[in-house]
Amino acid sequence: MKTVYYTATSLDGFIADEANSLDWLFQFGEPEPNTFDAFLEGVGAIVMGSTTYQWVYEHDFAVADHPQPWPYQVPTWVLTSRPLPSIVDADIRFVSGDVRPVHQEMISAAGDKNLWIVGGGNLAGQFYDVGLLDEMVVQVASVTLGSGAPLFPRRIDPPLQLLSTRTYGQNFVELRYKVPHPDQH
Repeated sequence: MKTVYYTATSLDGFIADEANSLDWLFQFGEPEPNTFDAFLEGVGAIVMGSTTYQWVYEHDFAVADHPQPWPYQVPTWVLTSRPLPSIVDADIRFVSGDVRPVHQEMISAAGDKNLWIVGGGNLAGQFYDVGLLDEMVVQVASVTLGSGAPLFPRRIDPPLQLLSTRTYGQNFVELRYKVPHPDQH
């Protein structure tokens, strides 16, 4: 069981543009093959920040004529400091504050599967800051955005340990890293 930050980024290190849009990413469609489906099978719980949750809600539930069902079949925690709308028939738990107290609950719910940090470099950084981030899997796309939401707004020291690289089509490279904890070097 690992806590994994799995995301896509532009070549210059942004996960969303300055308007919090993912259109830059959607232009590519689904790269084939990819590791997402296999990764998702290994996920037992999810945590996301309020901006990511709000984006999913606005794009799939609030304005859709026929709202989609919640896309995840595992418990999802949303870290937020503001009230957010809920989604019927979805196991979503709104929490605030430090990630440490709820991390144990998240990994217990995940069982022998992984905890996935969805979107939000700052959220992933909060797990890193307290030694709870184990792995980063980053799909790097062949575009630059110039500004936006940063991939990971933290300094990592000691450096990440590269576990693997893979290319997908002409537009993506996947980088998989182990995140060393400062006391493990």
